[in-house]
Amino acid sequence: MTYNQLYINGKWIPTQKGNTFQSIDPSTEEVIAHVACASVEDAELAVHAAREAFDNGSWSELSGKERAFYLRAIAKEIRDNLKEISSLEVKDNGKPYPEAEWDISDAAGCFEFYANLAESLDEKSEEKIVLSDDRFSCVATKEPVGVACAIIPWNYPLLMAAWKVAPALAAGCTMILKPAEATSLTAVELGRIAEKVGLPNGVLNILTGYGREIGPYLTEHPDIDKVAFTGSVPVGKQIMQSAASNVKNISLELGGKSAFIVFDDSDIAAAVEWIMFGIFWNQGQVCSATSRVLVQEGIYPKLMDRLIEESQKIKIGNGFEEGVKLGPLVNQKQYQNVVDAIQCGIKDNITLLSGGKQPDNHSKGYFIEPTIFADVPEEHPLWTEEIFGPVVSIRSFKAEDEAIKSANNSIFGLAGAVMSKDVDRCNRVARKLKAGIIWINCSQPTFTEAPWGGYKQSGIGRELGLWGLENYLEVKQITSYDSQEPWAWYIQ
Repeated sequence: MTYNQLYINGKWIPTQKGNTFQSIDPSTEEVIAHVACASVEDAELAVHAAREAFDNGSWSELSGKERAFYLRAIAKEIRDNLKEISSLEVKDNGKPYPEAEWDISDAAGCFEFYANLAESLDEKSEEKIVLSDDRFSCVATKEPVGVACAIIPWNYPLLMAAWKVAPALAAGCTMILKPAEATSLTAVELGRIAEKVGLPNGVLNILTGYGREIGPYLTEHPDIDKVAFTGSVPVGKQIMQSAASNVKNISLELGGKSAFIVFDDSDIAAAVEWIMFGIFWNQGQVCSATSRVLVQEGIYPKLMDRLIEESQKIKIGNGFEEGVKLGPLVNQKQYQNVVDAIQCGIKDNITLLSGGKQPDNHSKGYFIEPTIFADVPEEHPLWTEEIFGPVVSIRSFKAEDEAIKSANNSIFGLAGAVMSKDVDRCNRVARKLKAGIIWINCSQPTFTEAPWGGYKQSGIGRELGLWGLENYLEVKQITSYDSQEPWAWYIQ
């Protein structure tokens, strides 16, 4: 299978400069594909194709029901090829196969969900507004924002594409998808699926390549109406600056350093399970990962002992191996970032309870053991900075207010979690945590129907659910003067 072409205007074309880059299997460090590397000239072709497809009405003027047909066809193709696409995700990203299959199935579900919302737009695209002056009538209409550009990360490659492409297409927008260069292969497969289901030319265009080369061009381009980005805070800030040049519509889902508060009436086994799922799932490469854990002092010693015991049982290895629950980090750069963060903690004499190194039986691949630091000071980088790896920092606390204050003491506000058998306390704490997503007695479950996004430096706007669709819609007021009487302000 080849990946050395770009999907632009419904066709597979070579890059204008003929450049490619390598896709590396993070489990073996072997090259698995050579991928087309788009230039600014290629990006201009994609923008032109998307603009033409939107302006000529071949997509935006279809009914929601007609657009839903294509979205459901894409979902079906993903489901029909679930094993093949999941396997490709494992090779490209490194995650264990069961996780990849879960992700790809969710991506299909996302297209199905927005197919339903696309149909609902046929009935809900106009809303009558009751005015205070009955000489006038008013409607508010919802219209697609125009040409959208989605820049997605490498941690959930196809799923993050679905989160943006599906609602954009449902709304009637055309789309330019820029996948992360570390994990571009399933985005290319999405292009193949779009071609197979007969998606009109120019509706979806896929630019593989380096963000540093084409990213600023796309985010500043006057013919792109909307930029949706998921990734790091520094890049998000750059996109905000670029978009400011023409006051472009943006939505940003950025970093996180989410807190998990565990009260001492919690079941220890359940708490340990959710703590591990909250930080070791997807190798900790999750923006919402609950990487700061606050445990009430009554169960702190017992919980720590059990957490160390269970984390050391996690099978580490290639994502295709039976029973593997922790794969490699995505690439050498991310591996080194995580190693550097761990070494910073060790150098500063932070208590390392478990992990912190490459497994002894893995000389190849970007593997890191599940890592647990205890009694981490609140001002230390392990506690304050997003590591994006299987590294958890834990502190004890005495009282509820203390835990809430510590949890909220962060520049981030993407997610948070609270665990207790006291339901009233859980609900009280959940409403005091300054974050966009709060879990009670669990960590990380994500549903297409519910809003996703953060407070503070964790981003702007919400994805998923109805909120995700509204990201790609503009609201227009249309007011009519219905009276037969002259207005008679200037002319009597």
